[in-house]
Amino acid sequence: MTVTYDYTGRSVLVTGGTRGIGAGIAAAFQAAGAEVTVCARTEPEHAAARTGPEHAAARTGPEHVAARTGGPGRAAYRFVRADVRDPDQVDRLIGGLGRLDVVVNNAGGSPPAPVDGTSPRLHARVIELNLTAPLLVAQRAYPLLADSGGAVVMIGSSSGARPSPGTSAYGAAKAGLHHLARCLAAEWAPLVRVNTVVVGLAATPDAAAHYNGRSELDGRAIPAGRMATPDDVAQACLWLAAPGYVTGAEVRVDGGGEIPAWRHLIS
Repeated sequence: MTVTYDYTGRSVLVTGGTRGIGAGIAAAFQAAGAEVTVCARTEPEHAAARTGPEHAAARTGPEHVAARTGGPGRAAYRFVRADVRDPDQVDRLIGGLGRLDVVVNNAGGSPPAPVDGTSPRLHARVIELNLTAPLLVAQRAYPLLADSGGAVVMIGSSSGARPSPGTSAYGAAKAGLHHLARCLAAEWAPLVRVNTVVVGLAATPDAAAHYNGRSELDGRAIPAGRMATPDDVAQACLWLAAPGYVTGAEVRVDGGGEIPAWRHLIS
């Protein structure tokens, strides 16, 4: 069964929306009719090719219109270059939106960062990106979302619900993000709904590099037999962002979680 959503006339912001899961989320909202704005520190990989001095100037500035992944003739979305850890850049980002119905706080991530041997500065930056920045974006977006009766969707991680060796700061930040969403849901109800999509192992270029391309890990580690795709995550976002009653919820998109290691020892 295919579920369709109509976001025609609605304004959606996806942070970190130029690649991986974020790009999939942006594409899904766009396909549903939304006016999509994406932000990132670097422009989309499939930015619209434009020529002439006026276009060159636009592409070196903080904002330009970028072609949606999928080629010529497809709808375009608005791209704003912004680091969501920077309050001034977030103010400029939100200030450029006349209306806002949905915020998807997707920007995040972490390199391998074992506690022993990793600088305190790197740990602080990881926590800043994965916890403080989503709080900042949600806070600045709140007035517009309250006006529209909108929604915030946090992109969480299973690393925030189980031990995350090698990325402890990331796991702690995601655990904080999950609780932040519950707090905001209670604080901002009934004007703005806030929910979290808790993502497990996902098939993205970053994940492929992290697991050295070992696709056999999929079936051995995940009950569903494969990693989540960006569209799997996007479908959960479309549902949670649609007008409704659900708020303060966590929706797991993890294929049933991870198979315990002891199962392999007795099989």
